[in-house]
Amino acid sequence: MSLVGTCFPPRQRYRAVFLLMCYAAACATAPAPAHSQSNANKTSERAQLRDSVRAILTRAQTDSAFPGAYAVVGTRDVILVEDSVGHLDWDPSAVPDEHSLWDLASLTKVVGMTTAMMQLYEQGKVSLDAPLQRYIPEWQGPHKDLVTIRHLITHTSGLPAFKAYDQQTHDPDSLAKLMFSTPLDTLPGVRMVYSDIGAYMLGRLVERLCGETLDQYVLNHVFRPLGMNETMYRPPASLKPRIAPTEIDPIRGGKVWGVVHDERAYYLGGVSAHAGIFSSAHDLARFARMYLNNGTLDGVRILRPETIELFTTRQVQDRALGWQKPDGSNSAGHLMSERAFGHTGFTGTSIWIDPARDVFVILLSNRVNPTRTNMKIGRVRVALADAVMSTMARSPLPVQSFHP
Repeated sequence: MSLVGTCFPPRQRYRAVFLLMCYAAACATAPAPAHSQSNANKTSERAQLRDSVRAILTRAQTDSAFPGAYAVVGTRDVILVEDSVGHLDWDPSAVPDEHSLWDLASLTKVVGMTTAMMQLYEQGKVSLDAPLQRYIPEWQGPHKDLVTIRHLITHTSGLPAFKAYDQQTHDPDSLAKLMFSTPLDTLPGVRMVYSDIGAYMLGRLVERLCGETLDQYVLNHVFRPLGMNETMYRPPASLKPRIAPTEIDPIRGGKVWGVVHDERAYYLGGVSAHAGIFSSAHDLARFARMYLNNGTLDGVRILRPETIELFTTRQVQDRALGWQKPDGSNSAGHLMSERAFGHTGFTGTSIWIDPARDVFVILLSNRVNPTRTNMKIGRVRVALADAVMSTMARSPLPVQSFHP
């Protein structure tokens, strides 16, 4: 017998049954709790992101934009989506995963050199508006006394984009001397010219200020503290099966695989501030999360929040200090905020971080395999960034202060 039947006389029993029926109906039609709706929204958002990322990568690989690629999208706390397409090579090879290793090319400039410069700035070892000659007096030449650290890190130093010194010598010492002695093309500050040689000089500055080689500095002060154990210059031969090959280069004996693609960095011995770092999606996601967490990850501080804010603020055109900024025509796409910052790599890599939306977008590919003439990666980067940001824009902005 029911509880209603045993506890109430007949008249009250009918009234109790009626009230219970009304209550049950109300429960059935009541809106879901706010937290349930929030969880449903998050699930739907992730599903949309996953479908969008998969569709973009699949179309690109079908279009031969690259033999394989890996994309990861996340926030300061979690990975939202990660997916891969294709294989590490057009020949039979492994499917890319989060631990595959990619030649980062110019992502080396921000993952390594710029982060190192940020740390040295925090420590008071370098002033952005000091001339480079204050720290490296032997860097001489017409008007070089006018070149400041800020000029170098915003690509306004007057140095050329690059010189084909690798066609003059393959000796590391001779190549280093040529890079070091490169004359200015213009007075500093006159124009912005993206310069590998300027980045190379900043790498020399890091070594001069810290007393370590560049590769040892970033390993000891950035990669190891962040748990980026798959990020390195000059990966050992044992890791070659996990590394995505790049271009076919007859001068270097065929397929460039397991060594840096950039010719100048290669003949410098594999270590330079402008190129040379290999990394994985797993590690770069940790790197991006550190920036979104105001310079810390898992209790380890790499940078101060105010340093991140300074170095990611627009300085000239689409350049911050080391970092690139959205301008409506670059790989950031059309929807990232003014606070966003990122960079690309010649081999087919890119990273964008937008603190205003608490999101990062990483794309790792080897689009130069088998040839650098394949330029389809540009459209893929934009499509991916726009797809992610349009999906994220449908959810409320996270409540996040830039300072802890």
